[in-house]
Amino acid sequence: MYLWIKAFHVISVISWMAVLFYLPRLFVYHVENKDKKEFVEVVKVMEYKLHKFIGIPAFWGTVLTGIAMLALNPAIFQSGGWIHAKLTLATLLILYYIHLAVIRRRLAEGKCTKSGKFFRMYNEVPTILMILIVILVIVRPF
Repeated sequence: MYLWIKAFHVISVISWMAVLFYLPRLFVYHVENKDKKEFVEVVKVMEYKLHKFIGIPAFWGTVLTGIAMLALNPAIFQSGGWIHAKLTLATLLILYYIHLAVIRRRLAEGKCTKSGKFFRMYNEVPTILMILIVILVIVRPF
């Protein structure tokens, strides 16, 4: 059972990461084309559907399978500090995702003042966190 849960965890993480990488890119298109109303309306729909139909299920799939793996293998907490560091970084990814949802809503309401440059830089956050998480899980440096 554990390996099935782990497989679904990896599938969920891949799907969720796709959202974390692409949603801020859509935000760039959104804010840099404010004067093109028809284009912005299409981007708003893309942002909504990406978040609602891929992001939310992938997020919950990731979280629930992660919790299930920890519950089925509590000894992992005795395997070194890498799991604590990984969970800390995963928590940062969760907070990042929640912030993306807030930004998406603000953009849809026309209340976001962030620039395309901000979103280009903000888009690097999940990449950095993902690299660190993968290193912690595979290499287990501590």
